[in-house]
Amino acid sequence: MAEQQTALDVSAQSEDRYRALFNALEDGFCIIEFSEDAAGNLTDYIHVEANDGYERQTGIRNIVGMAVRDLAPNEADGWIELYGNVLRTGEPIRFERYFALVERYIEVSAARVEPVDRRQVSVLFRDITARRRAEEALRVSEALARENVQRVQLALAAGAIIGTWIWDLPNNRFTVDQAFAEAFGLDPSLGRDGLSLEQVTASVHPDDKPGLIAAIQEVVARGGAYAHQYRVKRADGNYYWLEANGRVELGPDGKASSFPGVLLDVQERRAVEAERDRAAAALRALNETLEQRVAERTAELMRAEEQLRQSQKMEAVGQLTGGLAHDFNNLLAGISGALERIAARVDQGRVNELDKFIIAAQGAVRRAAALTHRLLAFSRQQTLAPKAVNMNRLVGGMLELIQRTVGPGIQVEMVGMSGLWATMVDPSQLENSLLNLCINARDAMPGGGRITIETGNRWIDHEGARQQDMQPGQYVSLCVSDNGTGMTPDVIEKAFDPFFTTKPIGQGTGLGLSMIYGFAKQSGGHVKIYSEVGAGTMVCLYLPRHRGEAEEEEPREETAVSPPARVGETVLVVDDEPSLRLMVMDLLSDLGYAAIEAADGAAGLRVLQSEARIDLVVTDVGLPGGMNGRQMIDLARVGRPKLKTLFITGFAENALLNNGQLEPGMSVLTKPFAMDVLAARIRELIAG
Repeated sequence: MAEQQTALDVSAQSEDRYRALFNALEDGFCIIEFSEDAAGNLTDYIHVEANDGYERQTGIRNIVGMAVRDLAPNEADGWIELYGNVLRTGEPIRFERYFALVERYIEVSAARVEPVDRRQVSVLFRDITARRRAEEALRVSEALARENVQRVQLALAAGAIIGTWIWDLPNNRFTVDQAFAEAFGLDPSLGRDGLSLEQVTASVHPDDKPGLIAAIQEVVARGGAYAHQYRVKRADGNYYWLEANGRVELGPDGKASSFPGVLLDVQERRAVEAERDRAAAALRALNETLEQRVAERTAELMRAEEQLRQSQKMEAVGQLTGGLAHDFNNLLAGISGALERIAARVDQGRVNELDKFIIAAQGAVRRAAALTHRLLAFSRQQTLAPKAVNMNRLVGGMLELIQRTVGPGIQVEMVGMSGLWATMVDPSQLENSLLNLCINARDAMPGGGRITIETGNRWIDHEGARQQDMQPGQYVSLCVSDNGTGMTPDVIEKAFDPFFTTKPIGQGTGLGLSMIYGFAKQSGGHVKIYSEVGAGTMVCLYLPRHRGEAEEEEPREETAVSPPARVGETVLVVDDEPSLRLMVMDLLSDLGYAAIEAADGAAGLRVLQSEARIDLVVTDVGLPGGMNGRQMIDLARVGRPKLKTLFITGFAENALLNNGQLEPGMSVLTKPFAMDVLAARIRELIAG
């Protein structure tokens, strides 16, 4: 029994010794045991034994009893195949492999544990990640060094680098190659043995040496990259520009240890830069004088343009006044002649022969009124009565009139856009414009042809508006096109000028298109001509869209005979034209109204601020004395808030009339007017 106990003690001591040695191994060690299926195929293995080094080398704890498929399922097949081959063949293996599970490189030795039926393999391994990374870093560094050497060799061969140096800073010893020595005018043999900084810088240009020394001291103190340009005297006695380019390496103690670098030839570059600087200076001087010359030339051009504009303005004024003088002289001659014949017939007692002269004078007056109306339209000062208009309905209602006007030889057709927007415009002026355009189209087709009237919705963007001198936005277009003779570009350019016409003398006033242009502009729109000689012409009116429904047309019946005044009804007449006051006062007397007259706004206001009964004021808008008709009425309405007013005006002082926005009880009548129209309007306003 004692011998048996002794044997057990020895065995235990041996086991403890083995276990201590086993765990003392720095390397990892384990024994794995395979499992197989019914067909004898190896399917998995478990770790049956492992030392403490296993955890140190892999970082995996408690590996004993763990199967590889549980440990690394994605890599299990590879490890089973690798170690299974050792088990089957009995041949040991040694390899290095990346173990993805623990992100480490491991060096492995594996051998079969005998006998084979135990299905065990011993694995000895160590973590070599640090070594592998060091080797990889060394390979990269060596490759980079080889690359840098190649680059320096190529640069030397190409002449980009003219020399190299290495400066041992602690020993102040320069070793330089032959090219460096030649660049500095030094003996090449001294460069191989070693030079001091003082020897190297001896040939530097005196003006550049202080800057060079300062740059060297600065880079040595901080370490890192260095680049500096300076001049060096070569063997031929001349100074040349070069650039020293290098890097100061610092030791573990933070002190500069090594300063390698290369020399670059920058002589040509500096020459180019100097030439560039000279050219830049010359260019600056040229620019300074050029700006002055441009300013002088610009001022000269502006003076010439102003003279040209003034000349064109005077030419246009001359054309306008000439046309006005011609037409008004004709009309005045007719009126003057008619009045003279009336006076002669009255002296002769032949009063039954007055009608034809009266009719002739009235006709001349109507033509004069039409002429001034067209001029006011061109100048954008005509009186407009805008309303929301359906252009399709307006054009459709005029087709019969247009067809009768242009005659049977012209085919008139309308293309109205479905869903056409409404537009805010004076319908009577739009009708006049449309009729004028159709007459112009007819005259351009003496042999007959086709007139097309087309409506549409148009969106004018910022670029289109800039090109056409109008505001961007939504417009309703009215286009009249023909297939007539067309216009040349120079005719198109002058087409809107007043009294410009291509028609024979006596067949056109030259005011039709100018009136249309002024009407379109005054309405907030635009008019454009598109034409080609021999292919016809299209004239398009663009009028602003009205966001709302068009108003229904309500025909108003004119009263043929104005009813007489009621007893006591009083009208104040304010006008600076005595003849007009005379006519209006006489009309009011005939109609039975009490009438009061005033020649200016101040006199009219005194009457209105008195206790006198005033049922209606008939006043001109433009009055002398510093107070216009609208100002007079506004002041009078302070005391007479419901004062009724009829403004009579020779042109539309839109600013004075708040751009046509009249208050209730106000109306406007444009001169000249028929007396019966004035009488009807007076009765209408008083009746309310």
